[in-house]
Amino acid sequence: MIIDKINTPEDLKKLELAEMVTLAGEIRDAIINKVNAIGGHMAPNLGIVETTLALHYVFNSPMDKIIYDVSHQCYPHKIVTGRKDGFINPECYLKYTGYTAPEECDHDLFKIGHTSTSVSLACGVAKARDLKNEKSNVIALIGDGSLSGGEALEGLNNASTFNSNFIIIVNDNEMSIAENHGGLYSNLKLLRETNGEAKSNFFKTLGFDYCFLKEGNDIQKLIELFQKIKNIDHPIIVHICTQKGCGLKQAEENKETFHWVMPGILDKTSDAQTPATYASITLDYILEKAKEDKTFVTVTAGTPGVFGFNSKIRAKLGEHYTDVGIAEEHAVAYCSALAKSGAKPIFNVMSSFVQRTYDQLSQDLCLNNSPITMLVHWGGISGADATHLCVFDIPLISNIPNMVYLAPTNKEEYLAMLNWSVEQNQFPVGIRVPNTELISTGVEDKTNYSILNKFKVEQAGEKVAIIGLGGFLSLANKVADEIKNKLSFEPTIINPRFITGIDEDLLERLKQNHNIVVTLEDGVLDGGFGEKISRFYGNSNMKVLNYGAKKEFTDRISIDELYIRYRLTKELIFDDIMKIL
Repeated sequence: MIIDKINTPEDLKKLELAEMVTLAGEIRDAIINKVNAIGGHMAPNLGIVETTLALHYVFNSPMDKIIYDVSHQCYPHKIVTGRKDGFINPECYLKYTGYTAPEECDHDLFKIGHTSTSVSLACGVAKARDLKNEKSNVIALIGDGSLSGGEALEGLNNASTFNSNFIIIVNDNEMSIAENHGGLYSNLKLLRETNGEAKSNFFKTLGFDYCFLKEGNDIQKLIELFQKIKNIDHPIIVHICTQKGCGLKQAEENKETFHWVMPGILDKTSDAQTPATYASITLDYILEKAKEDKTFVTVTAGTPGVFGFNSKIRAKLGEHYTDVGIAEEHAVAYCSALAKSGAKPIFNVMSSFVQRTYDQLSQDLCLNNSPITMLVHWGGISGADATHLCVFDIPLISNIPNMVYLAPTNKEEYLAMLNWSVEQNQFPVGIRVPNTELISTGVEDKTNYSILNKFKVEQAGEKVAIIGLGGFLSLANKVADEIKNKLSFEPTIINPRFITGIDEDLLERLKQNHNIVVTLEDGVLDGGFGEKISRFYGNSNMKVLNYGAKKEFTDRISIDELYIRYRLTKELIFDDIMKIL
C-alpha cells in the first residue's frame, strides 16, 4: 500500500500522480474505518483529502504555514505528517486528538477547535514573518460555513491589505454543518455557477486577487493551481469546489448527518425508537409553541443537529425557525431585538460555543434587559478534547447583571422553567439543559420562577447541608445517603435551581443547626456558583466545601478520572466532611 511509505510530506513529493490518486483512496479508507469505530468528523475530512495531498506536495510544511479553520478537516493532514498510526492501527485510534495540536507535531501551528479563526491567525503569522524579513508561504484553509463567522470577516478585511504573500483557500462544499445561510453564500453559489467569472465577487470587492477551481477533488489540477500561486507576493483567494463526504456514498448523500458521527454509524441496520431525552422534549415543546403562537421563533447558529433540529423539524417550523449560520454573536443580538420587538425567541447554543457571545450577552442583551430564552446544551465536566470543554458557561453567564440562569434537575422543572421563561417579559433567561438521561418525577412543577433566587429544600436535616446544582442533585442525594448510613443523621439536601443568585434567607437559617455547607456544581469552580455561597458565609463560622472542576484545559481525560481528581465522588466528599466533623 502507498500509505505505508508515507511518513512525512517529503515522501509525497516522490510519488507519481497515479500513486497520489491511489493514496487518496487509502487515506479515505483509513478515515472511514477509524471514524466508524470511535466517532468523529467524517464528511469534512473525506472532502479535503486531495486538497491536503496537493498542499503538502507543492508547499514545504512546516516552513510554509498551513492553518486549518476549526481544524476539523485535518485528518488527512495528520496522516501525511507522521501520525498515520492513529488512523490505520486500531490500538492507536485514541492516540491523537481530532484537531490540530502543536504538541503532537511541528506541522501544526495552533490548537484549534472553534470556527472562523484561521484568517485572523494567519494575519498574525504573516505579519510576524514580514517583520522578521523571512520568506515563506502562509496559507489559511477555511470552509464548512466558517466564512459566516464574524471573526472570519474581520480577518478577511485585514488580510486583503497585506503587501506580501497571503494565501486563503476557500473550501466551498456548498455546506456548513447543515445547509449554508446568508447572502455571502448566495455569492459563492453565483461564483460556482459562473466558474468564478461573475462580476459580483465578494472577495474582489475586499481587494483580493482571486482564482477559481471547480474540480476541487482533482489532485492534478490542484497541484497545478498551487504551483502557480506558490510564493505569490500579495493576498489571494483560492476558491475551490469540493464534495463533502467524497468517496463514501452515505456521506455524499447525507452530508449533514455525516458531518460528525457517533461510533458505528455505518453499522446501523434500523431506526429503532430512541428513548425521550431533554433534547427531544425541547423539540416537542418548540413545535407545539410554534403552532399556537405566531410570535414564537427558535434560533440556532449553524449547529442545528446538536439539538435535534433535523431537516424535517426545520421544515415544520418554517418561519418560526432561523439559522443565522455560524454566528453566535449575531444570534444573541438578533434574539435581543426580537424580544424587544414583541417576539418570543429561544436561542439554542452549545456551552462551548456560548463563549463567543460574552460581549453580546452583556451589552446587546442584558444591558437592554431583553426577555429572551437561551438554552445552553451539553454543559458539564466531560472527557472532551481541550477545544470543546463545556465547563465555563456558569461563571461566564451567571455574573452578568439582569441575567437569570436556571439549572433544572428533572423534566418537570425543565418544562416549567422553559414555559415561564418564554411567557415572561422581565428578564433575559438562560436555562442549563440537563446533560443527563431524562429524569421525570411525574409531579408537575408549579413554581413561580418570577420570584428570583428561592432555593428548594428537598430534604430538611441537620449539621450538614448539601447544595446540588442541576444534574449534581443526584450526587447530593448519594452523599446524603452515605452520611445517613455511616453517621446516623439526616443532612439537608438543597436544589438551588437558580445559578445567578442565592437564597439569603435560607442560607441564614442554616446557621441555626448546621456546621458544614457543601456545594456541588458541574462546571469550573473559579467564579462559579459555589463561590457565591462561600462569599455569603465568609464572615461566619460556617465551613463551606466547594466541589466542581479546576480551572484548567483538560484534553480527552475520562470523566471518571476527572471526578476523582476533583473529589466528585460520594466517598471522597464524605471523607472531607468527616475531617471537619
